[in-house]
Amino acid sequence: MSDEDIIKRIDAYCDTQPRERAHAEEHGPLVLFVPVGSGFPYYARPRAGKRGPVTAADVRAVRARQHELKLPESFEWIEDCAPEMAAAAAAAGLRVHRHPMLLLGTLAPTPPLPPTTSVRIVDPDDQELVQAWAVPGVAFAHPGSEIGRAGVVERDKLAADHDPASIQAVRERLRAGRSVLATVSGPNGPLASGSYQRVAGVAEITGVGVLPASRRRGLGAAVTHALAAHALTRDARTVFLSAADADAARIYTRLGFRPVGTAMIAEAPDD
Repeated sequence: MSDEDIIKRIDAYCDTQPRERAHAEEHGPLVLFVPVGSGFPYYARPRAGKRGPVTAADVRAVRARQHELKLPESFEWIEDCAPEMAAAAAAAGLRVHRHPMLLLGTLAPTPPLPPTTSVRIVDPDDQELVQAWAVPGVAFAHPGSEIGRAGVVERDKLAADHDPASIQAVRERLRAGRSVLATVSGPNGPLASGSYQRVAGVAEITGVGVLPASRRRGLGAAVTHALAAHALTRDARTVFLSAADADAARIYTRLGFRPVGTAMIAEAPDD
């Protein structure tokens, strides 16, 4: 399969996956995913299939609808599938970010883990599920790869403040097999975690985060490898992810991923 065909498959996944938990509103050449119930607030994106070019006016109209619904003013797309979208988003006042999109080729051997840590797929009834869910929240609140002070204390504070409905939705998705969660744990519980979603043979690895105090020990790579290996056992023919930047992309290439395109995100300047 050519890279062009692979990108089309991934683009179809990005249009289909949100519809499991969101209502799709079409606004000209754009579609806005409005969440149903509790859970992740989805983005807007260019409509799949035939459509006209996206303009700054189209983006502003969807931003107004997102503001009305109290949703993040966020747009996501694949550059190859909507090359005009970046200019339209910037003209509409959004900040545009480019992220390397990588495709799994041949999965590398399992990377080594530090002593006293282990990686596992998290069961829906796992006692540490809420802590594993909280890890990326702490990690993304302290972006970058530098070792920091935030660790298990901050993880447990976030876990204690969790929304029960959101955690119940996570458990239901794990039970149904629509999502898979992996974690690396030490004596004090989860230190790194991430997940993947799968639709029609396409699996996307997302939300891989490491507590800042536990960075640069190979934990994020271990979580990513575990998720990729599990997705392959579930007959995922396309396994992909988007890296934060080129430095993060190099970590994933050591696991067997390769660049295949560019994932684009646009957001309001104050988000």
